[in-house]
Parts: sequence; C-alpha cells; structure tokens
Amino acid sequence: MAGREIILASQSPRRRELLSKMGYEFICDAADVDEHVQGQAREIVGILARRKAHAVLARHKTGVIIASDTLVSLDGAPLGKPGDEAEAVRMLRALSGREHEVFSGVCLLNAATGREQTRVVRTGVTFRQLSEEEIRDYVATGEPMDKAGAYGIQGGAGKFVSRLDGSFENVMGFPVDTVDEMLKDFLEE
Repeated sequence: MAGREIILASQSPRRRELLSKMGYEFICDAADVDEHVQGQAREIVGILARRKAHAVLARHKTGVIIASDTLVSLDGAPLGKPGDEAEAVRMLRALSGREHEVFSGVCLLNAATGREQTRVVRTGVTFRQLSEEEIRDYVATGEPMDKAGAYGIQGGAGKFVSRLDGSFENVMGFPVDTVDEMLKDFLEE
C-alpha cells in the first residue's frame, strides 16, 4: 500500500466487514451529509458518494478516502431506507415477484492530490412472489429498517431472491470488485 492510509467514509458494518475481507487496513470516518437529492437512483448514488468523500476530505490532508452510497430502484423510482415498519411492508410488497435494480456509487478521493474518481455499479435482483406473512415476519425482525429497499440480501431476505444479475456485494452496498480495482489504481500513485 506504499504507506497510504485508507479512510472509509462510513460506519456501515457491512462496508467495514467487506473492506476488511478484501485485506485492507483502514480507519473509519463517517460522513454526515444531506442525503436529499432528486433524480434517478443511478445519478443519486454517485452524487451522494462524492458528497460523502468531500465531507470527510475536510478532516484529512492525506490518505485515500472511499465513500459509497446505495439505493434500490423499482421502475426507475429510488427506494431508500424505510421510515417505519408500514413503509418497509409497502416496499417489500412492491418488490414481491418483480425485478428491481440496486445501484451503488463509489467515490475515491486522494486527499493529498485531489484526484477523484466515481463509478456506479448496477445489479439486477428478482424477488420471488412473497406472502403477506413472509413480509410481515421479516419486517418484525427489524432487519429492513436500516437498509435501502427495506431488505438485506445477506440476511433474512436472501431467501426472497430468485435471480441475481451482477454483484452480490453490490446489493450489500459495497461492490468489492470495483472498489478493489479503484483502490489498487489509487494506491499505485
């Protein structure tokens, strides 16, 4: 790593776990930004990843900052984290028996040079038809409440998926192949 510090602009347990599994040492410095952005999910995640990276940049003079944001998109409409259980139920009903897209924006920013790169990764996910009981039981676990689209593919909702087109880790919120490729490029500078 040529002595470069890696700064993960997140406190997400999933992102921390995945970056650790990739073999990188890093520190966490969560970004607190306004996440209200209008537009398509593909655009929003890129904007928010950049916003998070720049918020953390203000506190670091060196290092490579990694920021990420993830949204679920159904029929072109972004689905963020549900505000309450009723909204989680509505989201899961809407996803039931249908394909949707998961977009993750990743921004890397070299704090010393200002070099920046943002990429957006898409994964298609199809849910089988869900019963009302399955939806309510899953929501009752509390798991959907801090996840875009009201589900965690790595948890109890994994059994809802009938087809996956793309990166499993992207659906978790951190496309490891893309992050690894970007990091290697930045760390070689």
